[in-house]
Amino acid sequence: MKITLNGEPHTVEDGTTVAALLEALRIPLVKVAVERNLAIVPRSTFDSVHLEKGDRIEIVRFIGGG
Repeated sequence: MKITLNGEPHTVEDGTTVAALLEALRIPLVKVAVERNLAIVPRSTFDSVHLEKGDRIEIVRFIGGG
């Protein structure tokens, strides 16, 4: 199914969770924020939130520095 990932079209399998998407993209679950359709997805729900056709997903990674 088609979603929008960080402003770009992206295809995922039906039933994909936020956690599975991050794993497929090789993004560690720590130091990351995910927004789905303008709402923050709590990290504790990454395994249970299933993506749906047309979802708009934004992934932001936190990078330390000084």
